[in-house]
This record gives sequence, C-alpha cells and structure tokens, in this order.
Amino acid sequence: MVVALIIACEVGFWVLLALGLAARYLLEWRRTSVFLLLCEPVLELVLFAATAIDLKNGAEPGWEHGLAALYIGYTVAYGHYTIRWLDGHAAHRLGGGPPPVKPPRYGRARAAHEGRLWVRTLLGAAVACALLQGAVWYVGDGDVSSLRAFQWVAIRVAAIHGLVALGYLIWPKKDPAGTSEGAAGRRPEKEGAHR
Repeated sequence: MVVALIIACEVGFWVLLALGLAARYLLEWRRTSVFLLLCEPVLELVLFAATAIDLKNGAEPGWEHGLAALYIGYTVAYGHYTIRWLDGHAAHRLGGGPPPVKPPRYGRARAAHEGRLWVRTLLGAAVACALLQGAVWYVGDGDVSSLRAFQWVAIRVAAIHGLVALGYLIWPKKDPAGTSEGAAGRRPEKEGAHR
C-alpha cells in the first residue's frame, strides 16, 4: 500500500505541476494556478498520514516506510525549488518571459551554488531522519532495523553531496576560455554581437 501511495504522490506531484503551469501560462488563470500549486504539499501530508496509519495498524516497519520518509524529506527540501525552476522555464517558453537564469558553471559562484544545493539535501536528510526517528519511537519494541537503515541512507546521501560541494570549493572549476562569468552563470556577450 505504501509503495503504491509513494508512486501515486510522485505522479500527482508532476500532474499538479503540469496543470498549474498550464493554467497559469496557457489559460491565464492565475488563481487556479496558485490553488493547484498549493495542493502539492497536501500529497506529502497524505503520504505521511497513510504511513502512520499503516504502522498503527500493526504493519512491520519495512523498507517502504523508510522510502516514504526519504520521499517526504526530498520533496520538502527540493519541491519548491523544482516548482520555481520549472515555472521559470514555462514563463519563458509559454509566457514570453525572459530566459531563466542559468546556474553558474565556474569558480566561486559555482561553489556557492553547490553549497546552497547541499543545504537543501541536508534539510531533506534531516526531515527524513526526524520522520524515521518518530516512527522508531512510535513502533517501540518492534523490529526497527529497516527504519534505522534508512536513517543511515539519508545521512550518507547528505555526506556524499557535502563532499561533492566541498570539492567545488577546494578545486573550483575554471572557465576554459579564460573569461569570467557573472553571477548569472553565463559568459558576457560581445558588445557588437547585436548591433
């Protein structure tokens, strides 16, 4: 049941996102778009409640409960970021807006960008570990080894991503052309290119 609900929540996330962006940019229904996008967190609440009910009804804690916690942690940390990123692309493609700003590719700006992404991963891992710890306390004396294993998965993912982000800080990627990039992450255009 929990695995099917995780899949349904993931599909629901993308369906609500597509409907929200279509309502905003194709139909120009701003309020409907906001309503649809605000329904996104409801999916995580439904998954959380279903997982808690499953454990309350005597289900043995298993990998599916750990996966549900990781999924909720990921969407808490990266859900808004993903929506904002796709909204920028939809505004450009469908709404005639400016092209979205690309993340920086080189130097300290890239290291800072990677550091901000790592903070999101750390938040997701913390949420997942907190939910899993709550499940451990909730189950009590039962076998909670699978829940503990998923806590270690979350911690390892955050640690590995942290090492990658640290690598960008210690060994910053240099622009092969030797030009400096702005904060937008794109090389400056030549002055006479559009004249």
